[in-house]
Amino acid sequence: MYFAALLARTEDGWEASDTELDDVETLADLADLARESASDDGETVLVFIEQEDAWFGVVRVDGEDDPRVFVSHAVAAARSSYGEILTSELMGSDGDSALDELVDLDGTEDGEPETAADDDGEATGEVLPAGPLGDGRILADLGMSERDLLALTEDALGEIADAIGASDILEAVR
Repeated sequence: MYFAALLARTEDGWEASDTELDDVETLADLADLARESASDDGETVLVFIEQEDAWFGVVRVDGEDDPRVFVSHAVAAARSSYGEILTSELMGSDGDSALDELVDLDGTEDGEPETAADDDGEATGEVLPAGPLGDGRILADLGMSERDLLALTEDALGEIADAIGASDILEAVR
């Protein structure tokens, strides 16, 4: 089971709404959905996605800038439809661009390396990390350091919302 929410930062604070991801097939679709939820063009919008405590992802969209992404557990996320959208984008078509952003490259899960897949589901040969992937500094200017983000385990989205001052708003849509 997935939980997904959009948090838009406005002049009056955070506004949250739950969202359906049924029509989202790419990171660009997700970014467009986030931009549509913003009341002003330059607002920061966070997309929270969580799958039953297996992994969580945060996508940050600041106006028309490229979205920034953080995934707590790349292997677990890559095994799910919405997580695969995030991990495949981070790994890129050749994997090189995202490898510089890997937070933790500690190998395998269950003794077998997980490999990234291309759009046709074919293995690309790139090994996904068993830990976090993406921009660990995604929330640093909002009140959550990279170190704190990497240390999250239980109720990660709740802790993130608390750190950025949006816990009541997030709980209202849960």
